[in-house]
Amino acid sequence: MYKDKKVVFSGVQPSGMLTIGNYLGAIQNFPTFSEQYRCYYCVVDLHAITVRQNPAELRRRTYETLALYMACGLDPEKNVLFAQSHVSAHAELGWILDCYTMFGELSRMTQFKDKSAKNADNINAGLFTYPALMAADILLYQTELVPVGSDQKQHLELARDIATRFNGIYGDTFVVPEGFIPKAAARVMSLADPTKKMSKSDENENAVVRILDPKDVILRKFKRAVTDSGCEVRRGEGKAAIENLMSIYGAFAKKTPEEIEREFDGRGYGDFKAAVGEACADALAPVQAEFNRLMADKAYLEEVMAKGAAEAAHDTLRTMSKVRRKIGFTEIKR
Repeated sequence: MYKDKKVVFSGVQPSGMLTIGNYLGAIQNFPTFSEQYRCYYCVVDLHAITVRQNPAELRRRTYETLALYMACGLDPEKNVLFAQSHVSAHAELGWILDCYTMFGELSRMTQFKDKSAKNADNINAGLFTYPALMAADILLYQTELVPVGSDQKQHLELARDIATRFNGIYGDTFVVPEGFIPKAAARVMSLADPTKKMSKSDENENAVVRILDPKDVILRKFKRAVTDSGCEVRRGEGKAAIENLMSIYGAFAKKTPEEIEREFDGRGYGDFKAAVGEACADALAPVQAEFNRLMADKAYLEEVMAKGAAEAAHDTLRTMSKVRRKIGFTEIKR
């Protein structure tokens, strides 16, 4: 789509306040792509409604997610920032790709199984088919690179399979995207259970550190974080909780595991957890300050959203025209 730049796409659901897992695993890496790539960063509100939402909260969180994008370093002059529901091509291509996605493929998606178990009274069709909408989000912009958490690899592979299938039927239509998973802190685990990913929907608040948590809350949550047997800050078998804390500390303090082990040699878990909390709070302080500044200017956020949606909608025209023509839809000149 752009002769001089490859395309990056990523989206975040406005279904809960983002965590340090979202930040370390994805959002903090986003600004690094801006100079080299054409970047689309989307607040995926269509995906959010697969689970029942309070309408007022969904609207508020959409603004908050956009503001967090910018507070974490995304310049709206260098990136396309928008809400998914403002670009109708997402829903249109999502339906089209539903018809090129196999029932068996969707039934194997682990997140569908997990969310179905958590929302047994609302196992709706959108919850089942939303990986096809996710594929549409990506393929719509002829995306080459998708920054994803390790838990989203399955969905990205499905998007690649759908693109390959469609291209096999109709000829070259979609770029087959590649994933980008950062090596450091790509998967931040729960502070209460290091076998589970840190999730913004976790009912245990002590398990989750949110980007906008005040410093005293951050320190308290790390102080209460579970640890392993023993008292050494060291990697090894049976050290999943400490390894998770080391990963978080290393990402915020920019230190290697070897440096962390040397720093805390002979010191206990209490000292270490306090240091992790301080490093996290210090790193997030400027993000929080900028977020608060942006949230105080709703008109500016709406201006950014409108500009991004107009750019994104324009950029979908070529792909959608090609798709409609190839599958046999008629088009009228407007």
